[in-house]
Amino acid sequence: MPKPFKIPRSVLVVIHTPALEVLLINRADAPGFWQSVTGSQDREDEPLEQTAIREVREETGIAADAGVLRDWGLENVYEIYPRWRHRYAEGVTHNTEHVFGLLVPAGTEVRIDPREHTAFRWLPWREAADACFSPSNAEAILLLPEFAA
Repeated sequence: MPKPFKIPRSVLVVIHTPALEVLLINRADAPGFWQSVTGSQDREDEPLEQTAIREVREETGIAADAGVLRDWGLENVYEIYPRWRHRYAEGVTHNTEHVFGLLVPAGTEVRIDPREHTAFRWLPWREAADACFSPSNAEAILLLPEFAA
C-alpha cells in the first residue's frame, strides 16, 4: 500500500528553557539542516495542538506535559522545497505552518529518532535563529522573548 500524501498543514514547535535556550535537531535526510520540531497533521481533523504534542514526542522523546505548551497564534505560509514536494499530492506547492512554543525545564532529556534526526543541541535563542535553515523557523525563534515573557 502506498504511503499517503502529507497534509500541507503543519506545526512548528520552538522548544525552549526559561533561560531562552532553544532545542535544535539536525535532519537525517538533509545533513546540516538544523530546525525546531516540525510535522504535518496526520489527518485533516487532527487538532493542531495534538499535532504539536505528537510531533514533539516522536522527534525528541519529550512529553509536552513535562512543560508548558503555548499556541503563539501565528501561521506561516511557505513554498515547499522542491526536494520534498513528492511527499505531497500533485499540484501542492505551499504549506501552512502553525507556531507553538514549549517551555521545558533546563536539563530536559532529549531522545531523537535516528531515522529522522542525527543530532540535537541547545543554543541561546539568537544563535539558534542563526543556525536554522528555514527562514520561518528563524523568525519564530527571534520572537521567543516576546512570547516567553
